[in-house]
Amino acid sequence: MKTLLKSLLFCASGVLSGCSGASEQESLTAYVNTSIGTGGHGHVFVGANVPFGFVQLGPTSIPQEWDWCSGYHESDSTVIGFSHTHLSGTGIGDLFDITVMPVTGDVTYARGTEDDQTSGLWSYADRTQEVSRPGYYKVPLVRYGVTAEMTATARVGLHRYTFPASEEAALVFDLQNGGCWDAATKTEMKASGNTRVEGCRFSKGWASDQRVYFVAEFSKPFDSFTLAGPDDMYGRASFKTGEGEQVLLKVALSPVSIEGARKNLEAELPGWDFEAVAQAADEAWNRELSKIRIRTSDESAREIFYTALYHTMIAPSVFCDVDGSYYGADHQNHAPEGFVNYTTFSLWDTYRAALPLATIIHQEKMPDIVNTMLTIYKQQGKLPVWHLMGCETDCMVGNPGVIAVADAVLKDFGGFDKEMAFEAMKNSAVRPDRGQDLRMKYGYIPCDLFNEAVAYDMEYAIADGAVADAAKKLGKTGDYEYFLERSHSYRNFFDPQTGFMRGKDSKGNFRTPFSPFASTHRADDYCEGNAWQYTWLAPHDFDGLVGCFGSKEAFLGKLDSLFIVSSDIEGGNTSPDISGLIGQYAHGNEPSHHILYFYTVAGQPWKTAEKVREVLSTMYHDAPDGLSGNEDVGQMSAWYILSALGFYQTEAGGRYWFGSPLFDEAEIKVPGGVFTVRTVDNSEENIYIQSVTLNGRPYTNPYIDFKDIKAGGTLEFRMGPEPNDMAFSK
Repeated sequence: MKTLLKSLLFCASGVLSGCSGASEQESLTAYVNTSIGTGGHGHVFVGANVPFGFVQLGPTSIPQEWDWCSGYHESDSTVIGFSHTHLSGTGIGDLFDITVMPVTGDVTYARGTEDDQTSGLWSYADRTQEVSRPGYYKVPLVRYGVTAEMTATARVGLHRYTFPASEEAALVFDLQNGGCWDAATKTEMKASGNTRVEGCRFSKGWASDQRVYFVAEFSKPFDSFTLAGPDDMYGRASFKTGEGEQVLLKVALSPVSIEGARKNLEAELPGWDFEAVAQAADEAWNRELSKIRIRTSDESAREIFYTALYHTMIAPSVFCDVDGSYYGADHQNHAPEGFVNYTTFSLWDTYRAALPLATIIHQEKMPDIVNTMLTIYKQQGKLPVWHLMGCETDCMVGNPGVIAVADAVLKDFGGFDKEMAFEAMKNSAVRPDRGQDLRMKYGYIPCDLFNEAVAYDMEYAIADGAVADAAKKLGKTGDYEYFLERSHSYRNFFDPQTGFMRGKDSKGNFRTPFSPFASTHRADDYCEGNAWQYTWLAPHDFDGLVGCFGSKEAFLGKLDSLFIVSSDIEGGNTSPDISGLIGQYAHGNEPSHHILYFYTVAGQPWKTAEKVREVLSTMYHDAPDGLSGNEDVGQMSAWYILSALGFYQTEAGGRYWFGSPLFDEAEIKVPGGVFTVRTVDNSEENIYIQSVTLNGRPYTNPYIDFKDIKAGGTLEFRMGPEPNDMAFSK
C-alpha cells in the first residue's frame, strides 16, 4: 500500500521502446504547449503539477467569469495570487484554495478590481517573461518586482520567490477568495514558530462541503505573522529581504486534517531543493507521456498530440493522504481502505473518450478509480455523476458513472468486487430521482414535467444499455432483459415526420412549435445542444436508431445532412457550448463526439475518415484558441488522441471503430508489452484505409477490440487517396 501511494508522485510506468527516429530518453514534455486551450473557451489550467496530483499550483486572476473557470485566460494578465487547487477545462468554476501572494509594502486585503491597483493584493503579470511547462511555472509580478516560480509533488506545492530589497516584504495567505461562486464557510490560520503556518479552508460552491487543510513551511524565518482582512481570512508573514533574495515556501495539502498535511509534507518534500523537485516533476510527466510514442514529420501535430495527452492527465486527481486516509462522499474522514482515492470525475464528459483512453494507457490505475466510484456509491447511495472534492454536484444529465463502471467490468479489469459493481450500477439506474421516477412511470421522461427531458432520457438509455451488457457478461439474464428493454426508451422521442428526436409530453404529444436549430441554454428539451445534435445520441443501440429512420439509406442521408446544413443556432439564449460547428455537428461539446464514427458502423468508413481528418485539422491548433470548446477535464483532448491513433470507442465494452490514423507510427505501452499502430503510404491526401493487418495477418473488421490492444501486437493500416469499400467485411 505504501509503495502504491508513493508512486503517485512519480506516476510509475515503464518507458516504451522508442519509435524509429525517437529516443527513449527524448524529453516529451518539450512538445507540451501549455498555452493551448488558454484562449477561446478552452478553460485549461496553467501552473505546476504532477500527473493526477492533488495540487495544481498556479496563478489565479481577478475575473470570475466563465472563461476564467481555471483561474487563467490568455487575454488577462492580472494575478491575485497562486492557488493550490484548480480545475482544468470545466464549464463551471470552483476551488482556487490556499492562495499565496508575494508582496512588498502595505496592501489592501481583498481581491481587488482592475480599475484600481490599490483595491486589493493583485498585480499584473509580465506575460512576456512567463515560463510554463509540465511541472514548472514562472512569472514576474510587475507591481512588486517579485519573480514567482513554482513546482509540485502530488500533495505539496513548492514556491520560490525572488524579491527586491525591501523592509516590508511578505507572503500573504488568502483564504477568502475561491473560484467563481465558491465562498469560504470556515477559515483558520496560525503560526507555529517562525517558519510554519497551519490552517484550513472550508467552502461551499459547486462542491457543497469542501475541506482543505494545509501546512506551510518557510525557508526564511518570518519576523511576524498577523491576521488581516475580512474575518481574519488573510495571514501576512513579514520579513526583510535583500536584492535578489530568494524565499522558498512549501505548502502541503490534505483533505483530512492538518496532521495529514504534516505527514504529506514529511513524506513527499522533506527538503528544499527546488531544482530537484522540478526535475522530478518533469520526469514524472515524461514517464506518463511516454506511454504513447508517435513518429511523425508534422511537428505541429506532435505538439498538439502531447499537449492533449498532458491535458488528459491533470485529472482525476488523487484525493487522499500518503497513508490512504481520505474525505468521503458522506462528508466523513475515513481510514485507508487499500486503494488510492480520486476526485474530479467529470463523467458526462469523460465516459466518452477520456476514460476509454485511460483503460488503455492507465490500466494500473483503473482498479483504484473504480474502487473510488464504488466507495462513493456506498457513501451516497449512487455512483458519481460529477464528483468534486468529496461532493456530488449532480452536474449534467444521465448516469455517466454507471457507464464508466460498466466499461471496466466489460473489459475484465480486476481489483474490485464485480458483484458490488453490478449492485452499484443497478441501484443507481433505478433511483427515483433526477427524472428517473418519471421515466419508470411513463417509459420516457415527459418534457412537460422535467427540464432537458430528451437529454436526460437519452443518457439514461445509454447507461441502461451498459448495465444490460454488464448483466449479460455476469450471467444475470433477468437484469439483462430488463435493462435492454429500458435502453430503448429514447425511441419514444423519435418523430418520423421530421426525422428528429423531439420532446414528448405526458400525454404522448410532441412539443410544438419545433425547430431542430433551436436552443435555449439549460432550459429546453436538450442539454447544451439541439435536436440536430441529440438525434444521434444512441451509440448503444445503433441498429435500433437506424430502425427509427426506416432504412440504413434514410439514416445515412440524414447523417450526411448534419454536416451540410446551416450552422445557425436559433434562439435568444442559445447555449454557448454549441461550438466547433460543421453544419450542425458541434465538436465543441461532448454529445457530438461519437457521431463521425457512425459512418464506419454503418458501412461507410471513408466518410468517417473524411470527417475525422477535417476535425483533426480544423478544430485543434497549436495556439491559445486551439480548442473548439471547453477542454472538459481531458475529454476534448482524448478525442484527438484516440482519433489520431485511428480508432474511437462509441459505447461501453471495448470496441474501437476505425477512422483515419494520423501518424506514421504510434507505440502504446500496454500490459502485454507494446501495441503498435503503423501506417503505410499515409499522407494528407491518403486518408482512406485500403487494408488492415493485425500481427501480420489480414484483418477485415472495421474496429479493434480492447482485448487485442491490451495483448500488444501490431495493427497496420495501408492508406490510399481513394475509398476502398472492400477494405472491411460487411
